[in-house]
Amino acid sequence: MTGVATAVSPPRWRRWLPLRAAPPAALPRRVAQAIAEEQRRGEIVIGWVQAAIVVVFAVLYSLSRKTAPADAPFAPIPWAIGLYALFTCARLALAYRTKLPRSLLAGSIAVDLALLFVTIWSFHIQYAQPPAFYLKAPTLLYVFIFVALRTLRFESFYVLLSGALAAAGWLALVVVAAADPAGMPVTRDYVHYMTSASILWGAEFDKIISILVVTLVLAATLQRARRLLMAAVVEGAAARDLKRFFAPEVVSRITGADEAVEPGHGEIRDAAILFVDLRGFTPLSRMLSAPELVALLAEYQSRLVPVVRAHGGRVDKFLGDGILASFGAVRPDPQHAAAALAAVDALMAEAEAWRRERAAAGRPAPRIGAAVAAGPVLLGVIGDAVRLEYTVIGDAVNLAAKLEKQTKAEGVRALTDGGTYAAALAQGYAGTAKSVRPAVAVAGVDRPLDLVVLA
Repeated sequence: MTGVATAVSPPRWRRWLPLRAAPPAALPRRVAQAIAEEQRRGEIVIGWVQAAIVVVFAVLYSLSRKTAPADAPFAPIPWAIGLYALFTCARLALAYRTKLPRSLLAGSIAVDLALLFVTIWSFHIQYAQPPAFYLKAPTLLYVFIFVALRTLRFESFYVLLSGALAAAGWLALVVVAAADPAGMPVTRDYVHYMTSASILWGAEFDKIISILVVTLVLAATLQRARRLLMAAVVEGAAARDLKRFFAPEVVSRITGADEAVEPGHGEIRDAAILFVDLRGFTPLSRMLSAPELVALLAEYQSRLVPVVRAHGGRVDKFLGDGILASFGAVRPDPQHAAAALAAVDALMAEAEAWRRERAAAGRPAPRIGAAVAAGPVLLGVIGDAVRLEYTVIGDAVNLAAKLEKQTKAEGVRALTDGGTYAAALAQGYAGTAKSVRPAVAVAGVDRPLDLVVLA
């Protein structure tokens, strides 16, 4: 013996285990949990369908003309309906309270079919006929309802189990009828079979084969549907995750595109670009521990990002301690400049409240700087085949970044240029500029700009 483990190929029969197994371990846990939740809901639906079947059976029995002799030993249908109703209610209550174990699921299938076949078997007693009499009962068709119900769980194993038990149950009834010494003989005459309580082997095997074929077709179809379900759950989880990294409108563009998103796709939009920056972050990064620094950033972003979104802005990306947001780029907005400047006013108020709270708690309380520039931008996909980024590009983006840096040179907290401010006023902006600084040289800009101080 050596200490090296060797891989052992599973037996051939285990290759069919995907028909019954839970989602493969390769799936992320949250995806496997989502599939398990869908299966749990399926069990609840099965329970309600079974409850509806009980009600339908009860109504039909109460309205139908009773054909059993008056001196019949007993009436099995009310007993079967009552027992099935109790079992269905108990199973449905458990399905709501907890995840049903596999043993209970398999047992419930056996109970369903056992009640059905015992009811069919009792017909010859109820009607005082030879056992072969019950083989003519159309009640056998209910087998297909019970088999089809198992598809709601999206596991082929239970469909196969119900079909196998149904076929075995009917075969057992046929054997019991054929073995009865007082019963009618086996016949090969189809007319005699149809007009008497005799047994025609071919007819009974046709029923068994029909049950098995329908079961196999449903199981194969369900297996394909299960793969589609897994793919859909994975894609749904991916879409939910994307919404945490992109604006919902961007996610809708990506997931709803008729063709795969490729580099080079883009649209020109009139938009406003907002840059927000945390002042003094570099010195803070040397003073604080890594957990404290990350906690500071998370708190800062959690306070400011909702303000941006509340004014119609969409966060394009987080730049370390900076935030890049756009207004009117992802979704056209005729008031994009006004919305961006209103967002700056609200951001300044929120940031000041946050700073005072931290200062009162004795924690570092940095200020923020912000700048807005409006104009045509390109909203598109950049990158290569491996790594893509959906972002905004253009002069307005560059100018907003430069203006944000200029806030430090001007000793102010928020700036915009004269053109953006005029556009915002025309679009209904109701705020008031703190001051206007004409013909200011801005680093990186080839001409002087009229700067409007917002805060």
